[in-house]
Amino acid sequence: MRTISSGRRWGNEPLSYLQRHGLHSANYDAQPFVAVPGHADQVWDGWREIAAELRRAIAAGRPPGRGRFVLAVETVPGVLDEEVIPALREGLRPDEWVHTVEAAFRSPEAIDALVAPDLGGDDPVFGRLTRLTLEDFFDPAKVELLRARLAAAEGLTVVYGPGALRACRPDLTVYADMARWELQRRQRANRVSNLGVENRTLRAARKYQRSFFVDGRVCDRQKRETHRHWDYLLDTCAEGRPKMITARALAAGLDEAVRRPFRLVPFFDPGVWGGQWMREVCSLPEGPPNYAWCFDCVPEENSLRLGFGAVQVEIPSIHLVFFRPVELLGEPVYGRTGAEFPIRFDFLDTMGGQNLSLQVHPLLDYAREHFGLSSTQDESYYLLDAEPGAVVYLGVKDDVDRAAMLADLEIAQRDPSRPFPDERHVARFAVRPHDHFLIPAGTCHASGRNSMVLEISHTPYLFTFKMWDWGRLDLDGRPRPIHLERGRENLQWNRNETWCRERLVNAITPVASGPGWREEKTGLDRSESLETRRHWFTGVVAHDTRGESVHVLNLVQGQEAEVASPTGAFAPFVVHYAETFVVPAAVGRYTLRPHGQAEGTECATIKAFMRVRG
Repeated sequence: MRTISSGRRWGNEPLSYLQRHGLHSANYDAQPFVAVPGHADQVWDGWREIAAELRRAIAAGRPPGRGRFVLAVETVPGVLDEEVIPALREGLRPDEWVHTVEAAFRSPEAIDALVAPDLGGDDPVFGRLTRLTLEDFFDPAKVELLRARLAAAEGLTVVYGPGALRACRPDLTVYADMARWELQRRQRANRVSNLGVENRTLRAARKYQRSFFVDGRVCDRQKRETHRHWDYLLDTCAEGRPKMITARALAAGLDEAVRRPFRLVPFFDPGVWGGQWMREVCSLPEGPPNYAWCFDCVPEENSLRLGFGAVQVEIPSIHLVFFRPVELLGEPVYGRTGAEFPIRFDFLDTMGGQNLSLQVHPLLDYAREHFGLSSTQDESYYLLDAEPGAVVYLGVKDDVDRAAMLADLEIAQRDPSRPFPDERHVARFAVRPHDHFLIPAGTCHASGRNSMVLEISHTPYLFTFKMWDWGRLDLDGRPRPIHLERGRENLQWNRNETWCRERLVNAITPVASGPGWREEKTGLDRSESLETRRHWFTGVVAHDTRGESVHVLNLVQGQEAEVASPTGAFAPFVVHYAETFVVPAAVGRYTLRPHGQAEGTECATIKAFMRVRG
């Protein structure tokens, strides 16, 4: 833990961001995990142990007198073949090695043509969520030859790569997996390619676009269809530090996670507008110039750590959504959204940084028609911190001239020397810590510099139309994509300054109170199905999912708090300032109270959940 003076003055004395909030130290846990009782004998750490266990399983599974044995190693894009293949070949010494991309996939040119309709053409950002499956990537003639080859093979054959479980009928299966945040890192470093092609030197944004709209959807379908056939899961998230667990241990870990509150592993990233608040409060490394983003609860991107004794295994947290949807989400929410996590918490840090882009999110009909989405991005900004003078841009001016605003946006896009006069067209509101700004889709908005935002969204995705980006380049020195035409089609002109002030700025209503606590409703907008509640407490405050909706909370004030079960259903769980945590619907009743150095002081949480009642 550490306390760092930021050199900023609050009053007459220089105070760190922590001290401004009465916090003694930075105790944010950037490596949380769920301890799983038992199953420590079903975890293998490192290639030597992994190979030894697979050799044992192969020997045990090969019937007497039968020489042929097929091991399938299903992989996802992002797995480092140059590490995994040599390690398994050396450790297993197979008689035959088959790579599915070479032996079963269509040509790279055919795959490019196959996925092109789901990508945005010249648009480097947007596309349409694909309906393709891995079967569509296969060349039927190649698959027929491969299956004949496997039928004639003797000894140990390893079928490796994406689609291995479709290409053969294995005797033993390993699923090699990793979180998408790590995939992004490897794409930026030109370490990996997209599904079925060799394009690792392609611009990272294009690889990510293809991963988001095509690869991820295709491989998620494969994951959901095949997971009951896995024997082992191979964690390849940390290069050179593989872990492997049995399917039984994985199931036990998922069961443990949905019975108690837990945290996902946060992912921090720099950005052109990034600030310094998270570096101090979350005790982050000094290397990057700033930290702009933190995905603190985005199961599509984040990972979940499971602790088996002394070994921790990292899996994509989307496994919980896919394989324990009712327990995690609640039956009413699952019935409405399907196996998608409907709540997104992330951080936007502009402390000492720059404004976010002026942007708008698509309306629901537009999102369905153009991107194949079942929901859109309704969101809100909850201010964890703000310097004096900080603002949020929200809505248009009451007297806005539509034609003039659009003309000025077009001029700014064509000619960076003529910046968009935002003060003429866009409303702005002064911000303070604990302000809450609601941002239904179609409302133009931006977080200004010198603020720290907890962004709360009703969506598992991120669809933002930038209309103005202050004429700057991204960290790679390229212009940031502007989608003015898309923004024009979605911007709601009735969302002016008066409308926003009345409906979207600190729309706070007292709900209930008791000894040592009070509850407030803070949003979201009444047009949305996501709701947020803030609790202030010096004592014990009770919560209840009622088994209906998952809860996502963040400790927005106080050094730390304890989450407990009134029936002892789970061990007490301590959360620290600014940490986001998930309470599965299956948990039911739980309590919060100040803990440790925060005892006797007032803490606060912001909680999001899906409305399931009238």
